[in-house]
Amino acid sequence: MIRLATASAIAIAAFTGGAWAQDVSACLITKTDTNPFFVKMREGANAKAEELGISLNSYAGKVDGDNESQVNAMETCIASGVDGILITASNTSAIVPTVQQARDAGILVIALDTPLDPIDAADMTFATDNFLAGELIGQWAAAKLGDAAADARIAMLDLDVSQPSVGVLRDQGFLQGFGIELGDPNKWGDEDDDRIVGHDVTQGNEEGGRRAMENLLATDPSINVVYTINEPAAAGAYEALKSIGTEGDALIVSIDGGCPGVQNVADGVIGATSQQYPLLMASLGIEAIAAFAADGTKPEATEGKNFFDTGVALVTDDPVDGVDSISVEEGMDRCWG
Repeated sequence: MIRLATASAIAIAAFTGGAWAQDVSACLITKTDTNPFFVKMREGANAKAEELGISLNSYAGKVDGDNESQVNAMETCIASGVDGILITASNTSAIVPTVQQARDAGILVIALDTPLDPIDAADMTFATDNFLAGELIGQWAAAKLGDAAADARIAMLDLDVSQPSVGVLRDQGFLQGFGIELGDPNKWGDEDDDRIVGHDVTQGNEEGGRRAMENLLATDPSINVVYTINEPAAAGAYEALKSIGTEGDALIVSIDGGCPGVQNVADGVIGATSQQYPLLMASLGIEAIAAFAADGTKPEATEGKNFFDTGVALVTDDPVDGVDSISVEEGMDRCWG
């Protein structure tokens, strides 16, 4: 089933209301300020804050995995007495004590995209169902290979050695979708399936994706399925495969659904990607802070889940039976709305 962002936008009306508090302030803290995903998230937050007359300050880590900068940013926001903080955490457990300090100070804390560990360390999480996003690309890759999936050689290009929740969920979702038995679903790397060549980390960027792919190709140059944590990592993986002339022999799948990533699906760099909606996550987060400042209302989770689901859709121009998807054209129309 394709979950569309528009459904989430309707559902959010349950807690937004029409009257906004005056002199409301907020912070947005992202993993980096260079990844296009977080650039779009910042755009969404800025636009909604301007619309509602909310004062917004934005901060970011230097690289994905930079917990220290995010802790410093949160401490600045706490000292400033903001009404709410939106954060995409680089280290989902190490940030928790600082998040608790903010909540103890009466600040609403909403995790965007990446659930904290534990998830209820934040007041709410607005995110893609990251496990489902991974599962969709895993199902698609397995269906594309057909009987050959039994002999696949799989490279797993993950995010960071700290295994933030978003990376674990996507990784484990992909493996389950592909038909691989999981070990502990709360971490990656303990699976006992010889189709997995190995895991390496990318820091979610193109350079890291290329380096990780090169490392795994050195182990097994016959890799024919490549899972990537996001589309910049996928672009790097493709360049590594291209450098040895095997780019046409491997299925690359990814998650994000940004406009450059969807274009890479159109260009054949990526076979399929799961599209999420960071602009929506951020704009809904700002609305939730406004509602909280107005009357103390806190957002509620999507029914049957422990987070607010902002939607996901598989994007490919090579659909397979049994896996719902949208076309590249539709993916371009929706990319990062």
